Amino acid sequence: MDSATEIGREPHEIALLGGGPPAAVTVALVALHLLGAVETGPRRTLCATGPEPEGLGPFEGAVLDCLHEPLTARELVRHTDVRLALALARIPLAEDGLLGRPWLRPNRSARRRVEFWRERHPLPAVRHGLTDDDTLLAVALHGDAALRLLLPRFALRAGLADPGAPAEGGHFSLGGGRSRFRWWSGAYEDSVSGDWGSGHADHAGGGGGGGGSD
Repeated sequence: MDSATEIGREPHEIALLGGGPPAAVTVALVALHLLGAVETGPRRTLCATGPEPEGLGPFEGAVLDCLHEPLTARELVRHTDVRLALALARIPLAEDGLLGRPWLRPNRSARRRVEFWRERHPLPAVRHGLTDDDTLLAVALHGDAALRLLLPRFALRAGLADPGAPAEGGHFSLGGGRSRFRWWSGAYEDSVSGDWGSGHADHAGGGGGGGGSD
């Protein structure tokens, strides 16, 4: 049984609970990169490449659909179609009692669950031998720390990880410099309302065993 199946959540859902909308988009981009479905371009842009992979999930599919023109990861988080996909991704989380009102932010139960998952699935010591599923789960749970270890070149070219960002688990550079708890509050309110203003900081692998390649 792979780790994500054991947890019972898709990687982007895990990231959404632990790091907000930018974390979910980051994980979706990593998934698409591992499938060879996106490539990086100038000024940290990303663009779809080749046919859509078979079996792509709805959230990753929505992100890929937006990349038929070059966009940065931060532009993706603000994209109308991605905000809609994020709203749909919240539905099963809310139904399971993991999001509080009024802004559908992760509640105490969700935060405890994410911390438990991080302890149960610590950051790998090396990237050799990891499957793509292992790589996605590590990024979903450990953010920048996993990106710098497992996908350093892609993360840098795509603007997903800041080399000078804190190394603790759960920090995502797309979330800006705020603490994790303040990010939960601000990011969810902005994502639900669509108000992404200037206050927010601007391995093509495939297969089960390619996650260690960058």
